[in-house]
Amino acid sequence: MKHAGLLCGPGERIPKLGFMPRQLITPRKIADHVQRLGELYPPIALDTVDRTIKNPTAVADRYGHVIDYLARVELEVDRNVLELLVLLDDVDDTNKTFYQAVWQPQEIQHGLILDRLQQDLGRTPAEPHLDVSFKIKILGALATLKPVQDVAKLLYFFTGASTERQAVLAYNQINHGITALGETAISQTILTPIKQQEPGHFAFYQMSATAMIQDKVLKPWQLFLARVLREKSYNLVGTNAMNGYKADMGGVVLDLGLDADLEGYAREVGRVETRLLWAHHEGLQFPPYILRALQESVDLYRERGLATAASPL
Repeated sequence: MKHAGLLCGPGERIPKLGFMPRQLITPRKIADHVQRLGELYPPIALDTVDRTIKNPTAVADRYGHVIDYLARVELEVDRNVLELLVLLDDVDDTNKTFYQAVWQPQEIQHGLILDRLQQDLGRTPAEPHLDVSFKIKILGALATLKPVQDVAKLLYFFTGASTERQAVLAYNQINHGITALGETAISQTILTPIKQQEPGHFAFYQMSATAMIQDKVLKPWQLFLARVLREKSYNLVGTNAMNGYKADMGGVVLDLGLDADLEGYAREVGRVETRLLWAHHEGLQFPPYILRALQESVDLYRERGLATAASPL
């Protein structure tokens, strides 16, 4: 159900943004951050990890689905880059350096390593979804217009921030669980190095989105359009607007114990867009569409389980 009063229409007065960055975010600061990411965190080489597993059955039973999901999502980075090329045909050198020299090389290695790990556990190789959606192509065609390009860029930054925050939380949870199982090799040489790289990606998107709002790049009507599009198109990481993937994500939420506090999880995932895109809506802890997406994924996963249990052998 639509959250009453969440959007401000084009003809309505937009309240003053209720945020001010602690420090001015400049293009130089963002460029320096990207450079540091590349220097501090080179892509993780396959031959540097130790895939020794003490109890493969226990790991597969407890976290096999999560590892499969994370591997697929990381391997979909190549499609993500294609989407960027469709949406943002006029990005600056800092953005190009980030997704060409830092983000893509790091993420693809995460996927290859996790995919190899899940095959060690006896699971089938990941099957990434690499087709650019029709909706992205349509938005890309419209984004040739500068005002729409700015909206698309802001949404790209919000999507990146939400996606990377979900990754940070997922890797923290699974690493804690794998450590509790006594699987130190996986924890120390795979999960810990991966989770050390994700926060820097999140920071890039957060800084970039903050800079756009801080510099008033978008006019009120563009911010209104961004809110409408974000509310209508929001998807959890890796769900690709497909029910099968949404159900898979619901399984990840349950396997990692995130369902114990879905509202708290939604607050963490949406904190950047809550602060920047919805600052006019005082008291909003997180956009309702994030919690709806989480609840939908969990419901679809549980429905799948019921259908499986009811089907004849």
